[in-house]
Amino acid sequence: MTFDYDLFVIGGGSGGVRAARVASGEYGAKVGLAEESRMGGTCVIRGCVPKKLMVYASGFAGIFEEARAYGWQVDGGAFDWQAFRTRLEAELDRLEGAYRNTLKNAGVIVHDERATLVDAHRVRLASGQEFTAKHILIATGGRPFVPEIPGAELAVTSNEMFHLDQLPRRALVVGGGYIASEFACILKGLGVEVSQYYRGAQILRGFDDEARGHVSNAMRAGGIDIHCGTDVMRLEKTAAGIRAVATDGTDREFDLVMYATGRRPNTEGLGLEALGVGLGREGQILVDRYSQTGVPSIFAVGDVTGRINLTPVAIREGHAFADTIFGAKPTAFDHELVASAVFTQPELGSVGLSEEAARAEGPIEVYSTAFRPMRSAFAGQQDRVLMKLIVSKATRRVLGCHIVAPEAGEMIQLAAIAIRMGATKEDFDRTCAVHPTMAEELVTMRKPVRTA
Repeated sequence: MTFDYDLFVIGGGSGGVRAARVASGEYGAKVGLAEESRMGGTCVIRGCVPKKLMVYASGFAGIFEEARAYGWQVDGGAFDWQAFRTRLEAELDRLEGAYRNTLKNAGVIVHDERATLVDAHRVRLASGQEFTAKHILIATGGRPFVPEIPGAELAVTSNEMFHLDQLPRRALVVGGGYIASEFACILKGLGVEVSQYYRGAQILRGFDDEARGHVSNAMRAGGIDIHCGTDVMRLEKTAAGIRAVATDGTDREFDLVMYATGRRPNTEGLGLEALGVGLGREGQILVDRYSQTGVPSIFAVGDVTGRINLTPVAIREGHAFADTIFGAKPTAFDHELVASAVFTQPELGSVGLSEEAARAEGPIEVYSTAFRPMRSAFAGQQDRVLMKLIVSKATRRVLGCHIVAPEAGEMIQLAAIAIRMGATKEDFDRTCAVHPTMAEELVTMRKPVRTA
């Protein structure tokens, strides 16, 4: 059978674009790609890139204060949201253009409309045009949602946070994951009064308990009003804002309510069920280690599979798919030991097992230290950083590393290389410290603080 395309990709996010570019540009496949929204997907348009730029913007108030302690006569002035938003939107336009140029230069044919599946080798565009493809890759990502509560329409999600007409004076962030916690810190840094409601016992579930407790304490010390064990029952429009009626009996008014209580994969209406493509409980596409679904010609990568919802993971999955199918190099991305960073203030960097998870697997040693870094101590600030290593007693391998500190994301990337290579605690010990730095504590901790 002759096909219109060797590969048709549905979704123009990081995973889909990487797969399309490699398949076409490196392996010579004829590739089509359909994207119903802006090219670049969640990360570039409504996720990590604009969020990180907001993180940078929100940090300057603290920098100005610190600078005065170091002798600089500075006045930060007021934050101009409109000026920042204009610059931000221009940057996102630039990045979207770069993504489009990448696809064009690789020879990928782009269709700016929604695509759905007709059968195992056929897709239909919203315009009604149909194409056949030997292989179909679904990379439609995920989306935030607001739970079905009375007044849900009054809330926004992370998608809208980058396009607010103006900053609120009082904001409520609902959720305890990394997106909720990051936006709570961003808004606080930009001068907003912030409350955070989370129905669980502690924010940042899934991360090391000691590390997430450290972040929570720092956020509270920074003025964020965190309420754990609390959820919103309903939202009501008032003359002055939005009233949030909570499960803890409180009834408070805010100018903005943002929900970050999870994300759902974009699988609705694609026609997957009719073709026999397996879906999980949350609607995620079920795939094997090579990203192949139960239908041999259909594959899926990125957040739509619900494996690890991180942009670099989607990119690696997309590249591995292209290598496997078009490069004759069977490649399965290894989802173990994937480092991550939470861009709260302070940041949390993590790779490997938490203390709790490692304890369940066998005897461990825990090396941990918390201290005031030189920069903060000189400025008279009470900020503390945390450095933590989890070590197997049996193999001496470092099973996990957790850092809570400014620029923790930068540090954990380098630590992840050593841990990925199987470094032992003694390898860390033999590494000479770089002084004076915060990270030197990772190679100077000699005695465990506890064993389990």
